[in-house]
Amino acid sequence: MQEVCGRIDYLVEDAVFASDDQTKEEGRRAIRELALDQGIYPASIQGLYEAAGRGLYNGMTVPAINIRGITYNVARAVFRAALKDRVGAFIFEIARSEIGYTGQRPAEYTACVLAAAIKEGFRGPVFLQGDHFQVNPGRYSAEPEKELNAIKELIRDAVSAGFLNIDVDASTIVDLERQSLEEQQEKNCQVTADMTGFIRGIEPEGITISVGGEIGEVGRRNSTVEDLRAFMPGYLSLLGSGVKGISKISVQTGTAHGGVVLPDGSIAGVQLDFNTLGELSKAAREEYGMGGAVQHGASTLPDEAFDKFPEVGTLEVHLATGFQNIIYDSPHFPRELLNVIYRHLWDKYSAERKPGETEKQFLYKTRKKAFGDFKKEMWSLPEENLDGLRETLEERFSLLFRKLNVVETEELVARFV
Repeated sequence: MQEVCGRIDYLVEDAVFASDDQTKEEGRRAIRELALDQGIYPASIQGLYEAAGRGLYNGMTVPAINIRGITYNVARAVFRAALKDRVGAFIFEIARSEIGYTGQRPAEYTACVLAAAIKEGFRGPVFLQGDHFQVNPGRYSAEPEKELNAIKELIRDAVSAGFLNIDVDASTIVDLERQSLEEQQEKNCQVTADMTGFIRGIEPEGITISVGGEIGEVGRRNSTVEDLRAFMPGYLSLLGSGVKGISKISVQTGTAHGGVVLPDGSIAGVQLDFNTLGELSKAAREEYGMGGAVQHGASTLPDEAFDKFPEVGTLEVHLATGFQNIIYDSPHFPRELLNVIYRHLWDKYSAERKPGETEKQFLYKTRKKAFGDFKKEMWSLPEENLDGLRETLEERFSLLFRKLNVVETEELVARFV
């Protein structure tokens, strides 16, 4: 085992940074094979969510963790925290937009996560998820077939890489200008049903991919139970009988991705509607057999908010920007590199600065893109810096695991997955 752990650092380096595609693929294949030898394998969380829909467990919320950069090292911190408290119910995910600006395709992301599991001695299922495989409304309006085909190709790429959990997001084409709720959700129903059918057609034999839908775009109008009741009948009728539907529904209850940035760069407080979130989860389970509702954009909420998610029956919560902030704001992240990054962001992305936006607001909203632009520099930080970042992140993941009540869930996962 010690020999394997020593070798894995070189394999993941090849898998990410090799100068030719053949060497990259050889590194990724070797990591997958080593993972299987160690009892580590990509899995679908479908069985666990179906159990939630049947009321076989409650009182916990599965964290879905987006890793935008230094993926191998951040994933190591996740696995360390999981091993410490026997956590089995947690997800690694990456969104369609993040794949673009961080420069990590699904196969690379999978290799980094599995390599981290090997390095830290984790065993068992690893849940990899395509987050916000989202319809771009502008491209959809101009060339709908081309946009949907692009999403399907991404899904195919992700599934072949071991992503056995896919969140379809057509909430961006919900039309709030239309009169009835059913009419507002019409295109969302059509696209989500189409994507679900496509996924069922390519899923590996013997595996049911966990598919998620979304009824409210994060940062816009809050979702309601009535929205859910307008969406589901239309979606199910288009999906047809005999085709497994979605296992969860993402909703909007007051958050925004990355938080709302104030002029001084701090994050504004939000009023999250936990009552509606609870009502949506209850309706999703009792009326449609799903595991429950999913909350996005939660990582920058105050710590005390996380205790509420399990209390109201939230199935899953998505966490991203808060971990990015820990990395950039840590004393273990070199200030010289951060200054170089900020100068680069001004030079390359200043055209994206909105009127009235302060310097701190612009840099806060834009620095996520540096994970791709400075990928090699971040991976090449001195080991003592990476150690410090891993320790800080591990503490954060441990805190969230406890608050979301997923400690001691290894046996629960083994029972249903």
